[in-house]
Amino acid sequence: MISTGDMKRGATIELDGRVYQVMEFAHIKTGRGSAQMRMKLRDVRRGDTIEKTFQAGEKWPRVRVERVPMQLSYVDGDMYYFMNTENYEQTHLTKDTLGDAVDYLTPNLNIKIEFFDGKAVGVELPQTVELTVVETEPGLRSATASSVTKPAKTETGLVVQVPPFINEGERIKVDTSEGAYLSRA
Repeated sequence: MISTGDMKRGATIELDGRVYQVMEFAHIKTGRGSAQMRMKLRDVRRGDTIEKTFQAGEKWPRVRVERVPMQLSYVDGDMYYFMNTENYEQTHLTKDTLGDAVDYLTPNLNIKIEFFDGKAVGVELPQTVELTVVETEPGLRSATASSVTKPAKTETGLVVQVPPFINEGERIKVDTSEGAYLSRA
């Protein structure tokens, strides 16, 4: 069983006889009453999304998904092709199925693809990825790490707030759970 306190993005649960993957969630605490959790869920079989609100402490059956190590081979339009690193079989996922994960996918990145009933339903990203900055304001030589940041566009299109000393062409580490700059790579 998985409860609202144990919830994380990418978790797969059973709700009303259907299997859903958690796309987003937020804890909501109002002035009166108990805390609630608002979740955006994607039906893994049909692909449609719903939003639901639950009371804190609710529990659901956890659905077991198989996680297979794979590597991103190439991207063709909205299709992302992955290769199994053990038996070299290929599978593909659409941009809609991947969701926000497309902002972190670079060629040859090792990830885990989640399968349910033989169908690829999502990905499990590493905790951090290295991305190249392709567009940002010029850096300052004398700038040191401080609370001042500037936006930087990465090779995948993700915009990250970085310190002022980061320049175009530099590699940075980005936290995949927060989408935040961690350090130079």
